[in-house]
Amino acid sequence: MAVMSGIVSWLKHGWNAFVALDRNAPQPWNEGPSYSYRPDRTRFRMSNERSIIASILTRIGIDAAAVDIRHVKQDNNGRYVADMPSGLNDCLTVEANLDQGARAFRQDAVMTLLDKGAIAIVPVDTTMNPLDSGNYDVKSLRVGEVIMWMPQSVTVRVYNDRKGLKEDIILPKKFVAIVENPLYTIMNEPNSTLQRLIRKLNLLDAVDEQSASGKLDLIIQLPYVIKTETRRAEAEKRRKEIEVQLKGSQYGIAYADGTEKITQLNRPAENNLLEQINYLTTMLYGQLGLTDEVINGTADEATMINYYNRTIEPILSAIAEAIKRAFLTKTARSQGQSIMVLNNPFKLVAATVLAEMADKFTRNEILSSNDMRAILGYKPSTDPKADQLLNKNIPAAYAELPQDGVALKKPVLPPRSPFPQVPTIPQGVASQNGTGP
Repeated sequence: MAVMSGIVSWLKHGWNAFVALDRNAPQPWNEGPSYSYRPDRTRFRMSNERSIIASILTRIGIDAAAVDIRHVKQDNNGRYVADMPSGLNDCLTVEANLDQGARAFRQDAVMTLLDKGAIAIVPVDTTMNPLDSGNYDVKSLRVGEVIMWMPQSVTVRVYNDRKGLKEDIILPKKFVAIVENPLYTIMNEPNSTLQRLIRKLNLLDAVDEQSASGKLDLIIQLPYVIKTETRRAEAEKRRKEIEVQLKGSQYGIAYADGTEKITQLNRPAENNLLEQINYLTTMLYGQLGLTDEVINGTADEATMINYYNRTIEPILSAIAEAIKRAFLTKTARSQGQSIMVLNNPFKLVAATVLAEMADKFTRNEILSSNDMRAILGYKPSTDPKADQLLNKNIPAAYAELPQDGVALKKPVLPPRSPFPQVPTIPQGVASQNGTGP
């Protein structure tokens, strides 16, 4: 009967994407504009997209998106206590909007920030009108580009998922999280190191395209002086004959008279563009805290820590502070609410070093056993001692832990005298050395 009821329930309430929908009937959702590529995806500027800069921005965006940003509750000392059950925290940790998850949203924000220099994180859907009250919760977020600055508001170009188009809207600054790139003078200024490198790369691309354009750049020296119109006409005719021979030949071979001399000019010109590009690349890596090992994924722990502290942390802190300023009121901040960047420091640690750290953290009562199991990716243990902050190497630490609802007491030892006790030998019993009283 249970099987039959399950089948009846599936036939009554089940849904199939190919059977349930009538292709010719109007769909229940509004069909808007369609694209062959994703319209809300971040598009780099032409100068960045056609150079190695795109790989640098993508690397930084991926590394920054791997760090969590959360809406949290703090104690009086500013320490993390718990996550806030809010829509803003859902946007930062689960789903930011209809098209992006939390990690895709963070990567979009970082990459757009590095490319444009400034972004605006727009609360698209809220529980209340932000213009009427500050007591609202955010339901969806979008990353927009600031295209015009005004004293009290900004014009933001943001993607509208209801229409499928990017629109320019004017929003007050007080409830829009405006983030400026902390590395703006290095990456976005007109004469910054990054922009100079981009210009040099464009020049190198132009030289390469010119060298590979298919032109031979030949000079033909004819055996006569070209000063009259007749001689010029003969020279032009000879030039066209050679062009026809080279173009019509399968291997590009032409013949010339024994008195003619042909000189080819398309030799690589000597310039110092490549040296300048290498110099600017090294300078840019140093200013951004990058190395070749970070880009190709072979950096050690110390290099990665330096990279995270100098490059990733300033970017994420700027985003977190902007969200905190725009979406949390003074009342919420006074209640201990905040936006925190929570990085996992154990991602860069080797397994052998992690085992040593696990012993030190648990022995010094900093992390519990279940905390370490969560870091390692294991499910928590059901043993109640696994959630206790105690030193596992001291058996007396377990004395007062509750077991089966009954708290154990510490064992009571007999009092010890400060003076050593000398054993007495009863009368009539021989001593060990064979002599008695």
